[in-house]
Amino acid sequence: MQDATTTSPPSKINQPSPRRRRWWLWALIGLLAIALVGVTSFVIWASTPAQPMAQALASLAGNDKVAVVEGRWLVFEPLAEPKSTGFIFYPGGRVDARAYAPQALAIAEKGYPVVIVPMPLNLAVFGINRAEEVVAAFPEIEQWVIGGHSLGGAMAANYIRNHPSAIDGLVLWASFPAENDSLADQTALTAYSIYGTLDGLATPEKVRAAEPLLPPATRFIPIEGGNHAQFGWYGDQSGDNPATISRAEQQKLTVDATVEALTVVDEGLR
Repeated sequence: MQDATTTSPPSKINQPSPRRRRWWLWALIGLLAIALVGVTSFVIWASTPAQPMAQALASLAGNDKVAVVEGRWLVFEPLAEPKSTGFIFYPGGRVDARAYAPQALAIAEKGYPVVIVPMPLNLAVFGINRAEEVVAAFPEIEQWVIGGHSLGGAMAANYIRNHPSAIDGLVLWASFPAENDSLADQTALTAYSIYGTLDGLATPEKVRAAEPLLPPATRFIPIEGGNHAQFGWYGDQSGDNPATISRAEQQKLTVDATVEALTVVDEGLR
């Protein structure tokens, strides 16, 4: 006689059929494949940055005033009487870090050590805090100014926002902070915003519209006839306007303004 407490086999009414389970499995595999293709495409895109021009590569040799050390960073070290103020530079998005070597060399010739920081996937958004490692590696430098071109400048501003006591100055090249990275309350910060009047990407209107996000005493320096791509040595850039001054002239004006900012910090002129 069967025990009355014996349970009956579980009902199969609410169990998915093998065909339905296979459908969900294939759908999941399809979604994962799409995600993988998207990630792979992004990595390939980010890993193909604008390449440095010949002038930039030549600057990596240094000269009788500046030694260049290529390694984790690109370090430009003045050989005689280096200043106690250094400059950390974040490259623009998808631009090879070496494309800024001529400017770094010219700044270092004025006595200011310069460290160009290559970024993961050539995008500073993935290496915002790398300045922290640079500061730790050069304890002899007493004051730091950080800057960058385009996306690099925006991420430099983000770094200051999150490390206000670590940095004494900010130099933006064709760049501006994001809305949630306001530095308006950083009244002790020396800040320079350098931009080209013909920039088709970081347009003058965008740069000046970000003025409320920067310290009240920020100095804005327009480069008449300058565009976006000529802040580096990597050729032309999609979406930019043609410049009416040479790349060399735009770079000279950029370097002069950057050195001025470094001097203000170094000599406590602010």
